[in-house]
Amino acid sequence: MDIVRIGPKVVDRRKIDRVLDRILEERQRGASQDEVARKLKLDRTFISRLEKLGEVRRGKRIAIVGFPVANRAELEDVARQEGVEFTLLLTDHERWEYVQKKSGLELFNDIMRLIADARQCDVVILLGSDRRVQLLQGLVDRDVVSVELGPSPLRGDVWFPPERLRNLIRQVKD
Repeated sequence: MDIVRIGPKVVDRRKIDRVLDRILEERQRGASQDEVARKLKLDRTFISRLEKLGEVRRGKRIAIVGFPVANRAELEDVARQEGVEFTLLLTDHERWEYVQKKSGLELFNDIMRLIADARQCDVVILLGSDRRVQLLQGLVDRDVVSVELGPSPLRGDVWFPPERLRNLIRQVKD
């Protein structure tokens, strides 16, 4: 039920959901609790308590970047189950399609955005060829766990064991 009567008050659950969504969206974008509280005319401690109530875990934010992987969907499932914040996994076909469909400027801007997204995390797990892993390590400038899928250039997809990825994620969480 969207409308709830509490004694003499009538409460609209949809309004609460909308405000909660705005709080979380603003916080996800990087706004401080104080900034969100001022913007939405709320008490900062209310926002803090909401976050504490919904907190699933604390600790390192993790990103996974890898290509070309044969079992992309399976690895994405593992990443999702383990609470990975940023995942960019591509098959060989997807990576070439991605590059070929964009103009030089679009590709450059996309890559810069992706690097910025990965840099928001504390640890980045990289899966790729020996050269790509070295290049990405320098660009990400974070704690990096590198897994070489083979010598450069990799031609075709490489299957990566899902449980190995799960173990890597759990090791870097600690």
